[in-house]
Amino acid sequence: MGSKWRKAKLALGLNMCLYVPKTLEDSPAVAPSGGRFSDAVSLSPTTPHRNSDCHVDMPTTPTPSSSGLRLPKHSSKSSKSTCAICLMTMKPGQGHAIFTAECSHSFHFNCITSNVKHGNQICPVCRAKWKEIPFQSPLTDISHPRSRNGHVHWPQDDAWMTVVRRLPPPRLDTNRNISTLFQVVEPGVFDDDEVVDHQPIGSQRSSPTDVANHHSAEAIEVKTWPEISAVSKSASHNNFAVLVHLKAPHAVGLLQSGVNQSEMPATGHNSRAPVDLVTVLDVSGSMAGTKLALLKRAMGFVIQNLGPADRLSVIAFSSTARRLFPLRRMSDTGKQEALQAVNSLSSNGGTNIAEALKKSAKIMTDRKWKNPVSSIILLSDGQDTYTVNSPSGATTQINYQSLLPVCMQRNAASGLHIPVHAFGFGADHDAVSMHSISETSGGTFSFIEAESVIQDAFAQCIGGLLSVVVQELNVEVECVHPVLRLSSIKSGSYNANLTSDNRRGTVKVGDLYADEERDFLVMIDIPADRSSNYMTLVKVKCTYKDPISKDLVTLDHASDVKIERPDTIGQLVVSMEVDKQRNRLQSAEAMAEARAAAENGDLTAAVSVLEHCRKQLSETASAQARDKLCLALDAELKEMQERMANRRVYETSGRAYVLSGLSSHSWQRATARGDSTDSTSLIQAYQTPSMVDMVSRSQTMYLGSPAPRPPLRPVRSFPARPQPRFWKSMG
Repeated sequence: MGSKWRKAKLALGLNMCLYVPKTLEDSPAVAPSGGRFSDAVSLSPTTPHRNSDCHVDMPTTPTPSSSGLRLPKHSSKSSKSTCAICLMTMKPGQGHAIFTAECSHSFHFNCITSNVKHGNQICPVCRAKWKEIPFQSPLTDISHPRSRNGHVHWPQDDAWMTVVRRLPPPRLDTNRNISTLFQVVEPGVFDDDEVVDHQPIGSQRSSPTDVANHHSAEAIEVKTWPEISAVSKSASHNNFAVLVHLKAPHAVGLLQSGVNQSEMPATGHNSRAPVDLVTVLDVSGSMAGTKLALLKRAMGFVIQNLGPADRLSVIAFSSTARRLFPLRRMSDTGKQEALQAVNSLSSNGGTNIAEALKKSAKIMTDRKWKNPVSSIILLSDGQDTYTVNSPSGATTQINYQSLLPVCMQRNAASGLHIPVHAFGFGADHDAVSMHSISETSGGTFSFIEAESVIQDAFAQCIGGLLSVVVQELNVEVECVHPVLRLSSIKSGSYNANLTSDNRRGTVKVGDLYADEERDFLVMIDIPADRSSNYMTLVKVKCTYKDPISKDLVTLDHASDVKIERPDTIGQLVVSMEVDKQRNRLQSAEAMAEARAAAENGDLTAAVSVLEHCRKQLSETASAQARDKLCLALDAELKEMQERMANRRVYETSGRAYVLSGLSSHSWQRATARGDSTDSTSLIQAYQTPSMVDMVSRSQTMYLGSPAPRPPLRPVRSFPARPQPRFWKSMG
């Protein structure tokens, strides 16, 4: 009976702090094969341990009841006789050492040392900060030649680490210095990042040879289109649209089929800019089981696809946040240690997103060295239960920006412009807060609807991050003819500013991935003018930084935008390029309006807004020509309508889907939504070749193994349906 109970608890990911007699079924200890596996199960052969009282403890990972699974309450037992971590009884003589903290609360010694090893240095009951914390000194470290002092040590022989370790036996030589398994206390300043090169932050290096080699590649492509080719001399035209189209250069040799990203060089021709990446991972109780297992697999894919010049740091958070290791280069050794650190994670506690982001900001601000590209990836399946509090039924506006440190906000004076790419996981995450975090920092928000697509979503994101070819891009548009004035620049979430005389405008674009495109509509007020038969409207100039050479590049558009000014004009020909970008902006505005109606409880009005937009879209010139972007917009609007069918569907998936769509269109960058990481999906209008390649690699390889795995499809919250066809929506 004891054996069956132990196996049941292992399968559910529950804590095993209770001694269970060993039976024939228990020997030898073998990891389960097939089916779902829990994060509490070790994949390496393990053996029972003996504590200081010579009683056998089974090797398991403590997981408290906050994992979402309810344990039986023993109301007859006082809190002093129950361990607050595993909720099992504590009585002398049961084979467990009992630890009483300075705040007077008691726990099983194995439970509290596990808690401490994972970075928790406060009482789980009263939240008091401890001056003295319990440790277990692992005997196994004595015989391990690979044990390292001075930083976090992850056992090399156990990929999915079990936390409970042996206590020193009574005969241990007390004069022998034994280091603890974990260095729990983090440094006050995170300047322990691994060296990039011998140049500190702020210094710039460029060799003439390197610059010449790099700039043999093409520069940013700039194209412009006026909405119509002519305006009569006697007519005025307010909000006349000029489209400015930008396309980043192709990274030659980068992410080509059959080329391993980790094998790409970090300097010279055919190279890319190395990345400093901090991944912030939710390991709260609700992540227990398959969720955490799939997250570990996805992180394994990320680690394996980083190059030796890229650096990675991982923050795991639940009720508190801890840094697993400092920014470390992903050499073979770095990858091995990073994989072991990630695989050691277990789930417990609440969700403290704000503390995790604060720690990620500290890593980025304190680092002594700096790679050209910096980014943060945040994944959470829950709501912040520590910083964002709203009483039930409250209608007050919540300040979600409080979750993001001020220094990481785009408009902050700190100059720390590091985007947070947020991933909301499952039906219970707080899509509004995750979208706010990404929007405020300059990152994207992705909605992971099903567990199985975590890896593909991460793959799409790093496919972009590992292909940055342009940085600090600024676009300047200036009126040429003296009578012209700019009325606005339609730039989505990108900061656009006009001078006081409305003669010049700028757009701060920032980083561009290889082959990435940006489209901005510049709106001009054109007065009547009889002075000539043509008019030059605007000229465009781009400045950006080469991420490898650090050179500042200035690019003036080869030809200015001109229109004819005849006395009379015949039938006007509308630019298809301008028309489809207007459709994109109009669709995004409809999505935002529909979301506002849905949040106010009027789903009928929300669906009506989207239907009206689809009808208008179908009547435009680009839609009549079956433009690909218009097809995608119609499919997306129809999808949103169905996700607003009722309150339950909207709450579980509709809100997150709409916010992810708004994020995608406002930044003109691909986000994951359901199965939309599939490059054949109409919705993926912003995927770059690098993203497609990385997603394809994710879907066909597992941690570098060529063994294929079946395509991953999400579990929808409503019945499946055929792919929407555009022409049906036009009837």
